[in-house]
Amino acid sequence: CTACLQHLLNESDLKSTPNETSLYNCAFDEDFKYILLPVSYALVFVVGLILNLTALYTFLFRIKKWNVSTIYMFNLAISDTLYVVSLPLLVYYYAKHNDWPFSEGLCKVVRFLFYTNLYCSILFLSCISVHRFLGICYPLRSLYWSKVRRAQIASCGVWAIVLIGQSPILSFVTTSEYSYGTYCHDTTKKDRFPQFVTYSNFMLALFFCVPLTIVIVCYCLMAKRLLQPSSVGPEKTKSKQKSIRMIIIVLTVFVICFLPFHVTRALYYAFRRHQLSCGTLNAINLAYKVTRPLASANSCLDPILYFLAGQTYRNRLLTRANETRNKRRKIINKLNP
Repeated sequence: CTACLQHLLNESDLKSTPNETSLYNCAFDEDFKYILLPVSYALVFVVGLILNLTALYTFLFRIKKWNVSTIYMFNLAISDTLYVVSLPLLVYYYAKHNDWPFSEGLCKVVRFLFYTNLYCSILFLSCISVHRFLGICYPLRSLYWSKVRRAQIASCGVWAIVLIGQSPILSFVTTSEYSYGTYCHDTTKKDRFPQFVTYSNFMLALFFCVPLTIVIVCYCLMAKRLLQPSSVGPEKTKSKQKSIRMIIIVLTVFVICFLPFHVTRALYYAFRRHQLSCGTLNAINLAYKVTRPLASANSCLDPILYFLAGQTYRNRLLTRANETRNKRRKIINKLNP
């Protein structure tokens, strides 16, 4: 019968195409991603690796006395560095048109690192925001939470929650053999996709919606307090400017990197489960694929937060830059007497 023949054709298409398909076998046009993803991931790798290694060097060897913000930023830099070192594998994979030459275990690790970095970034930025909120709005109460030991415990808690929460990724993600090569799923196989969507929605609520709500509430209350007229000295004015810079940077990271990715991904997963037109599915698939590099770009934007919002970090980095510049001048003067 015609329906049976069409079903067989669709099943054959599933086995021969490197592109993802919807649950009712609607082929996606994804040729664009074989240029977009390798180029964008390569850029994030180069820029992110340089910035985050510089940040780690500054934290470890240039800043002697750490405070609460330093601890959160240091953990954020570790998370970003672990992720960016995995990007060359994805650059190669997408440049080869979805042909994964490495092991299935490495496929799982690469996908796991993406989500681990994503949600570690969100939670550590939330910790920084809450810490700043308490310092601005509840300065006396914040003294209890402004101890390095408590920030270390909170950081360990963030890592534990994220690693446990993302551990199912290691089960969902797998590889599949097709005529063109080996496919490294960024979600899961077709038969487990409904379960993956349920899990993904739970992670969305827990690791994105809740932190985003907390950050917005904190920043609204902080902005209200900072905009109140008051006669303050130069130190207080600098502190206000620092807080305003941090508000702008963190919200920028959320709006540019995290919000578009989570919105398009939620729509992408939801639409794949309903009988929508192929044009609609193709459009949302395009949007989802475009926002994935934006989510990765947080690894490049986070070090900007360290520089603009961290006075000690900025001073140490500028001092190091001046020392390097002076050494170069001395060498040049010796070579050209």
